[in-house]
Amino acid sequence: MPVGTGPGAFGEALACGVLVLDGGLSHQLEAQGCALSDALWTARLLADAPEQIAAAHTAYVRAGAQVLITASYQATFEGFARRGLGRRETAELLRRSVALARAAGEGKAWVAASVGPYGAMLADGSEYRGRYGLSVRRLAAFHRPRVEALAAAGPDVLALETVPDAVEAEALLRAAEGCGVPVWLSYTVAGGRTRAGQGLAEAFAVAAGNDQVAAVGVNCCEPAEAAEAVATAVAVTGRPAVVYPNSGERWDAEARGWRGASGYGPAAAPELAAEWAAAGARLIGGCCRVGPETVAAVASALGTAAATAPEGSEGREASERRKRSVGREGRKMPGGG
Repeated sequence: MPVGTGPGAFGEALACGVLVLDGGLSHQLEAQGCALSDALWTARLLADAPEQIAAAHTAYVRAGAQVLITASYQATFEGFARRGLGRRETAELLRRSVALARAAGEGKAWVAASVGPYGAMLADGSEYRGRYGLSVRRLAAFHRPRVEALAAAGPDVLALETVPDAVEAEALLRAAEGCGVPVWLSYTVAGGRTRAGQGLAEAFAVAAGNDQVAAVGVNCCEPAEAAEAVATAVAVTGRPAVVYPNSGERWDAEARGWRGASGYGPAAAPELAAEWAAAGARLIGGCCRVGPETVAAVASALGTAAATAPEGSEGREASERRKRSVGREGRKMPGGG
């Protein structure tokens, strides 16, 4: 991994080869005994137990992850407002999400600040349907404050992830304009289409010609969907692809549990990762139910090793200040559940 700083460094790294992403943050947090039934999901722990998030990030670094995705997927100003936190406190939690990942990486991992879809804030499953009935303008206005807060924290890239709808993808890209940080755009898909029903070629075309976009692809989907989606993303946009599917198990909402067999575990990961890389993926990892063991298998299969990464666009001195501050920030924020 080349050492560098600034918004172009991450894209340069992708040009040099495949980077291994982490796995499901929620999966590792649950393995650590954390309860995630709250409407804020993993974001609750930014206020209540940041040390658990740090430990989860560390588990993935030890497994060979070269990119850590922050715990900000479901962290929004609106969501934390329902818990009694003001905008300044929420902005601090968003900044903390980046600082925790940066400190856990210890110079061995890039930091991707997660920006989840509008439906994640609603916490009603609509992130897997899209079609909210909101315009691109309104969705962009919703996303922009969080994007600005995360970008100011100095991540290496923004992960616009689990996007169910091409309309929201357009809004996210508009919200990220001028923030000074590259982005990747990742849809959640089913049956070869976005969750909102758009064809993948149409959906990926939203990012075509956008120089801020470092990679385009899919996450939070069946592993069987990944290879074709990766090939389509590369063909439509000319960009490297990002891919981090679920294990293949399915969530049973009534029984409140996972059902079915895993199609993307340590045994299957080497062959799948090689297939995705051959199709043009340059960021490969896992989402729901994919843990450190599978990430380790991906890293081993691809012959990658965690190496020195840049300290982010703020530079080494600022990054060291962030690392020293994580310990001071570990106290519970007011209003946390």
